[in-house]
Amino acid sequence: MGKPTGFLEYVRESTPEREPLERIRDFEEFHGRLSEEERRRQGARCMNCGVPFCQSGMMLHGMATGCPLHNLIPEWNDEVYHGNPWHALSRLLKTNNFPEFTGRVCPALCEVACLCGVGDSPVTIKENELAIVEAGFDRGYIQPRIPAVRTEKKVAVVGSGPAGLACADMLNQRGHHVTIYEKSDRAGGLLMYGIPNMKLDKSVVERRLRLMREEGIRILTGTDVGRDILPETLLRQFDAVVLCCGSETPRDIQAEGRENAKGIYFAVDFLTQNTKSYLDSGLLDGNYVNANGKNVVIVGGGDTGNDCVGTVIRHGCKSVVQLELMPKAPEERSADNPWPEYPRVCKTDYGQQEAIAVFGHDPRRYSTTVNRVITDEAGNVTELETIAMAYDKKGNYAPVQGSEERIPCDLLLIAAGFTGCRSYVSDAFGVERTPRGTVQTETDQYATSVPGIFAAGDARRGQSLVVWAIAEGRACAREVDLYLDGYSNM
Repeated sequence: MGKPTGFLEYVRESTPEREPLERIRDFEEFHGRLSEEERRRQGARCMNCGVPFCQSGMMLHGMATGCPLHNLIPEWNDEVYHGNPWHALSRLLKTNNFPEFTGRVCPALCEVACLCGVGDSPVTIKENELAIVEAGFDRGYIQPRIPAVRTEKKVAVVGSGPAGLACADMLNQRGHHVTIYEKSDRAGGLLMYGIPNMKLDKSVVERRLRLMREEGIRILTGTDVGRDILPETLLRQFDAVVLCCGSETPRDIQAEGRENAKGIYFAVDFLTQNTKSYLDSGLLDGNYVNANGKNVVIVGGGDTGNDCVGTVIRHGCKSVVQLELMPKAPEERSADNPWPEYPRVCKTDYGQQEAIAVFGHDPRRYSTTVNRVITDEAGNVTELETIAMAYDKKGNYAPVQGSEERIPCDLLLIAAGFTGCRSYVSDAFGVERTPRGTVQTETDQYATSVPGIFAAGDARRGQSLVVWAIAEGRACAREVDLYLDGYSNM
């Protein structure tokens, strides 16, 4: 633990961030850093819980609480408090391959399970984690770890998102020869193109990729496995193949007029184009969907929808509305949602904060969905007819007839989630899929129905969090290692 009385003496102090009206002028990260002295005080707030739920990673009523990676949180908080950055980093890296990613984009399941948060504010676990790893880079503690001994086994990892990178990192450290195949022009998967730059600066991703290449991992971009390279080729060249190709089949909306309307895009395509253009030319090449001067409507209230809000505001949109199918969550925990369960409460993320600053109101409309897409003679979307949703007398969540409303819309972004991996990948390898479209494996296992082929991350579990993807990649690597050598010391 940190200081025994620290949770009584110090209040939570979060890292400073640029004001919304300032940060929307660019796509740069907007969080700063606390002083080393203040960060030590934040580490001191970690309590002597006895049983720290923050590192539990358990499921309660269908929702995760605590860190899925089982990070040794009290241990490295103690090292932060005592001013031991090297020891803090060594404890952090025992369970997390990429804390520079989770320290930026994780929703901090650890903090919602923090005992200090029951009667006060939780410890700044996520920010402490980021401070530890960035100090490690700044001080030169993080250097290439080149395996002293190599095996003769070769593994192909399909996909370079967080699951693929974690799996590759673990197998490489075990001494196996690892090659990552990525269909995009840049490696990183979701980390590179699915998350906007202001949330995860791409120099952070490139820094990690350079390190992994120096450690001996081959990363081949612009290679679409299942199309550019056949599975038979991989199976001849490699002893095992791991499918970490994500959950990339977007869920569409069912609304009259949607089929042939122009000006409708899936959020993942919109965000990918924006980030690629930003990295290629600073958005000067025009190879992206520009929301400048447009009335934008976003369907979906999750992280991706919020990222779209922040992006279109930076483009200079005329207005933005975010439609959420479900009712608004309460502001505080309800009696049937006690700690340490994940809190089902309303959260206002950075994108919504920016919309409030620019337009003076929250962009979200709850219990609302698209009923009809209205277009002009050229087929361009001009308006949406929305309809309210509510529970009827039978307990069914259904449209409320007579609640239809028209709202202006020049650009419609669909951020309604995903329904599994791209079918051409799973079909090419002949692996079975679940009714949800994910690659089929046994419960808590990663081997597919085809010997020598494994799956991890969103491709196996469905769309989820970066922290879960890393956890899946690590666990899958151990199973692959066991398959290759008959034992594993991971």
